[in-house]
Amino acid sequence: MEQPELHALLERLYDRYNRPEFIPEDPISVPHRYAERADREIAGFFSATIAWGNRKSIVRNGHRMMRLMDDAPADFVRHASDRELAQLDTYAHRTFNGGDLRDFVLALRRLDARFGGIGAFFETRYAELHDLRPVLAEFRREFFAAEHAPRCEKHLSAIERGAACKRLCMYLRWMVRCDDRGVDFGEWRGIPMSALYLPLDLHVGAMGRALGLLTRRQNDWRAVEEITAALRTFDPADPVRYDFSLFGAGVDGYLNACEA
Repeated sequence: MEQPELHALLERLYDRYNRPEFIPEDPISVPHRYAERADREIAGFFSATIAWGNRKSIVRNGHRMMRLMDDAPADFVRHASDRELAQLDTYAHRTFNGGDLRDFVLALRRLDARFGGIGAFFETRYAELHDLRPVLAEFRREFFAAEHAPRCEKHLSAIERGAACKRLCMYLRWMVRCDDRGVDFGEWRGIPMSALYLPLDLHVGAMGRALGLLTRRQNDWRAVEEITAALRTFDPADPVRYDFSLFGAGVDGYLNACEA
């Protein structure tokens, strides 16, 4: 496919899927329950953390998680008692269990006390480093500086080990991107949209290869950098906007059409 034709396809799919109608059946619906930045940050982080597997299950279990936090996630993270934390033991989403959830709450409590919240951490560190890659590595180190069971570490990807960090990249898209469509939040204005990296999973990787945006066969961080660089040729200021397009191409069966 020639570049102008590919660009037109990406724009058409972006326009189709970057709409409020997209929200209810997507994990971003969980932070959309809230109006306050602190609640959105916490709800978004947890929704992104469990964003693997069946989308309906992700959305359902994300909303269930918020109910366990009394529908006040920021207050719960800051003030939940030992008894309230123990009530999280009933939670499970695939391999992310109640113990993992409790350790993540306590890690976020420490982060909030030290930095003033997740967004404050990311914005402050980005202002210093001007590159999200070392910020992602620092975030994971700081997060797990809290006391925790080692088993929960698998639920937060390590960029320094070459992981694609799909869920963290998706979370950053939610919190950083700002447009007039009302899907992403645009809360973290201290990070430019141009600094974001594409959330890369199995389906997005397959679509990127089918469209000629990605040649690397592994879905790792090197592939994230390659496909994000390709998308920057179409929109240097906001390359991750095409996350909607690659998702939409999958929904529209474009990959099957390419393989036919």
